[in-house]
Amino acid sequence: MGRPFARRTLLGRLARTAFGVGLVPALDARLATAAAPRARAKHIIYLMMQGAMSHLDTFDPKPGRDEGGETRAIATKTPGVRFGEHLERLAAQSERLAVIRSMGTETGAHEQGAYLMRTAYPMLASIRHPAFGSWALHALGKLSKDLPGYVLVGNGNNHPGAGFLDPAVTPVPVADPSAGLENTKRPGYLSEKDFERRLALADRIDRDFKQRHRGPQLEAYNQLYRDAVRLMGSVDLEAFDIAREKPAARARYGDSSFGLGCLLARRLVEAGVRCVEVELGGWDMHRDLADGMSEKGPDLDRGMSALLDDLADRGLLDSTLVVLATEFGRTPVMNENAGRDHHPAVFSCVLAGAGVKGGVVHGASDERGHAPAADPVSVPDFNTTIAAACGLPHDEEFVAPNGRPFKIGGGGTPVGAVLADPA
Repeated sequence: MGRPFARRTLLGRLARTAFGVGLVPALDARLATAAAPRARAKHIIYLMMQGAMSHLDTFDPKPGRDEGGETRAIATKTPGVRFGEHLERLAAQSERLAVIRSMGTETGAHEQGAYLMRTAYPMLASIRHPAFGSWALHALGKLSKDLPGYVLVGNGNNHPGAGFLDPAVTPVPVADPSAGLENTKRPGYLSEKDFERRLALADRIDRDFKQRHRGPQLEAYNQLYRDAVRLMGSVDLEAFDIAREKPAARARYGDSSFGLGCLLARRLVEAGVRCVEVELGGWDMHRDLADGMSEKGPDLDRGMSALLDDLADRGLLDSTLVVLATEFGRTPVMNENAGRDHHPAVFSCVLAGAGVKGGVVHGASDERGHAPAADPVSVPDFNTTIAAACGLPHDEEFVAPNGRPFKIGGGGTPVGAVLADPA
């Protein structure tokens, strides 16, 4: 009996990660039936810069200041707009980007800042809020019958996941984009006939339990289990295999984990995955920032620019919103270790693709990059802008299982200046 239970463990794990399994109370039913204003972005690719990316060395440089560090500013394709020198490729396609330079938060701690950015709500002991991708999947549904609706490429540490939503909208983790979705192949020693026999045996073993505990939650689990089995045999799994890309295509993204993650994100969106999040860590540059930027800057530049080009070439940029976010900014003054420390007062985020305008810079930091000087944007404003670009019902109020009201995006005000259709 050992192997059938091992098989059940494998499928159970796959069901939990690929489709979600849980017995949490159902969220306010209005969300499932609410009519979205007008769907704009059908897919979301969320690029999370973990560690707090320096705005001064990327999208909001301040050239000519002695305290500004070693990063040079370079011209972009947008007149009068400059980026940091390591973002040459993105500078060349700035007409696709909506850069927000006046983001601000009160949170200067990494875990709390990342949680706030991903959920639009502060971290609380009493409740766990859903990540934006889970909201999108919950409100808009899956696009592919077999593939998961939300995939997280990276280590996923402290990720809020589905929060208080049904675990079915939890992101499926892919730690290594080169390895793809693991534990989805039948062991070589197990024939398809034997596999089916073990499935039937497991069903007989579980029959009494299923009879005693009939109900919609158990049926949901059973359906997720069946979906996991179907996924194991689906040709759609090829979307997770970046080795199928031509060498020249892979080379454009670079060989960094982030670059390959961007390539995987494009493949998944093309195959029908609703939301993909790709992490790039290493931005916590308290020392030797020049060295750190010379590594992370080109990784970001190459991966994101190749992603935008690829999406555009395939006609997918008009239906995909690309989000570049980070926890907070970094200090205008370099510290004694040639690095920058935490600075939540102002930082930059970027949007591109479906639902937003390109070639736009919204807001501004002051001459030092120390505080917003015009049109400040809060984290809930930013998340509500994403929701508006996706056609999500961000104005509606819903009630979480603990009775607290909430809004998708955190109840902020959409930044109409960057939306393609702010109405």
